[in-house]
Amino acid sequence: MKKHDVHARFITCITDYKDDFYRLAYSYVKNQEDALDIIQESIKKALTSLNKINDPNSMKSWFYKIVVRTAIDFLRKQKKLTLADDETIEFLSKGKEDTYKDMDLQKALDELPIPYKTVIILRFFEDLKLEEIAKILEVNINTVKTRLYKGLKLLRVSITEEELING
Repeated sequence: MKKHDVHARFITCITDYKDDFYRLAYSYVKNQEDALDIIQESIKKALTSLNKINDPNSMKSWFYKIVVRTAIDFLRKQKKLTLADDETIEFLSKGKEDTYKDMDLQKALDELPIPYKTVIILRFFEDLKLEEIAKILEVNINTVKTRLYKGLKLLRVSITEEELING
């Protein structure tokens, strides 16, 4: 495939799935500016290695992989407390319904080790198939299944402990 065609396909992919990519980055950092920085850095990385893509039809999963790695690198570099942005605070303050369950889930998800958190986010929040996740993370499908099972088990234990403490 010609270089121009791959470049055009990449731009189309970014445009078509921009919300998905942003949501994935945001799920790691919980901050709009950082998520946008991750997307920007991911696009930069992708553009510099666009000529290395083997199958242009798998561009979405290829870019997901870049976003995941960039987000993980960002977290490793930052190692800081995640503060809620103004938008999140405003959203939570408007609600009259009990949002504690979602907050417990979010807190428990944030406390998971990155390999488990990544698989759970890609599976349940991005609605990707196990095969796609294995391709993105460059691991065996059985590894994905194991991480998913263990991650869900850790989440269950964490949430149950929260309920016992607060309950």
